[in-house]
Amino acid sequence: MKKFTKIVLQVIIGISAILTLSAGKVMALTVQEGAEAARAEGMPAELIGENGNGVFQQFSNLALAIVGFLSVVMLIWGGLRYITSGGDSKKITDAKNTILYAIIGLIIAVLSFAIINFVLQALKSVTTPSETSFILTSLLG
Repeated sequence: MKKFTKIVLQVIIGISAILTLSAGKVMALTVQEGAEAARAEGMPAELIGENGNGVFQQFSNLALAIVGFLSVVMLIWGGLRYITSGGDSKKITDAKNTILYAIIGLIIAVLSFAIINFVLQALKSVTTPSETSFILTSLLG
């Protein structure tokens, strides 16, 4: 009986997933149309805009700024832990690890910023807004 219930549950979940995905395809707008529909006043109109005005650019810049800020905070926290360790080797090791991981996080944030801006510039220079919408729609479903 358990096996039968499990099979019925899997079939119901599978059918639900198929219906959800097919309904999404029927009602789906292009990525650009979806961005325009969700755009509030004063928000950028294009996904990949000029001079850092696109939605993707602003979102990635905000996310990377948050990661960079957290890395700096953790760097300061690790320094304070190092200062207040009182000569305890375990606390010193933990503080050094915090500082090391904060520096690694900061380096990753800077490199991510460079990579994301490079990719967005490449997309912007190669495609028009309708081509970008087509590329993103085909990638995202």
